[in-house]
Amino acid sequence: MKYLKTFELIEAVVRAGSIRKAAEDTNLTASALNRRIQNFEQEFGWPIFERLPRGMRLNPAGELLMQHIRLQRTDLARVQSQVADLSGQRRGHVSIACSQALLPYFLPEQIAIYRAAHPGVSFTVNVRDRAQAEQDLASFSSDIALVFEPIHLVDFEVLYALPQPVHAVFKSDSFLARQTELRLRDCLTQQLVLPSTAYGVRHLLNNAAARKGHSLTPIVETESFELIRHYVTRENAVGFQIPIGLSTEQQPDIMHLPLSEKDIPAGRLLLGQMKGRALPLASFKFSQQLTAALAHWAE
Repeated sequence: MKYLKTFELIEAVVRAGSIRKAAEDTNLTASALNRRIQNFEQEFGWPIFERLPRGMRLNPAGELLMQHIRLQRTDLARVQSQVADLSGQRRGHVSIACSQALLPYFLPEQIAIYRAAHPGVSFTVNVRDRAQAEQDLASFSSDIALVFEPIHLVDFEVLYALPQPVHAVFKSDSFLARQTELRLRDCLTQQLVLPSTAYGVRHLLNNAAARKGHSLTPIVETESFELIRHYVTRENAVGFQIPIGLSTEQQPDIMHLPLSEKDIPAGRLLLGQMKGRALPLASFKFSQQLTAALAHWAE
């Protein structure tokens, strides 16, 4: 515990890249902050920073120390949460990295349900693409992740996998609304509004189009699924999303239908955490709630 403040100062230097800037951020003098770092390095037994002409960066020993700092912080949060449970007061903080599809409907409902039972728990929701979500887990920036079609899965411990077909989104008066089975070739005759290549939906679409000998040429490419959903009402265009990110209620101006799995097999929405990590209690309990909710969705 006695090193927690020093660890915070080390992290400030890492973020700022220099003693001077970190000193401004932490309301210390540069000499005082430098002295704290040097005293720690002397007691630690090894230097942890490379001192460069224009700043400072962690050396390999410092990288190992930062990993220890993050583990110690998450372990402390877990113990504090468990101690709060002993007094009957569930407190804590949950940080979650998620795909945009979870933002409009699923995640707000799940957070509200959890906080109704445990109002002492706060949340950070980090919107991430599929690569960034895995990086968040590895850096302990997020406790859990809900991501569509992650890339690597090396350190990703899957807690639940929910199949999600790709849906086409279009104006309700489009001829696509009359199709009994919606094929990719039907959509490719229309103007396309596509998510950027960092997202799992685009990855599946690109692969499907390539198998059919087509290339995708969007009139609008964006990182915002909200823009996609709203833009299709502006002209005769087609966007794409997974169903968990779409309203289940009938809307007068837009419709959505699943693309035939003959063209695009369903992708996977994965709930996961960093492999081997003991989550803080609040995050662990919330991941259990999400698992049950996703299983209910699958039914």
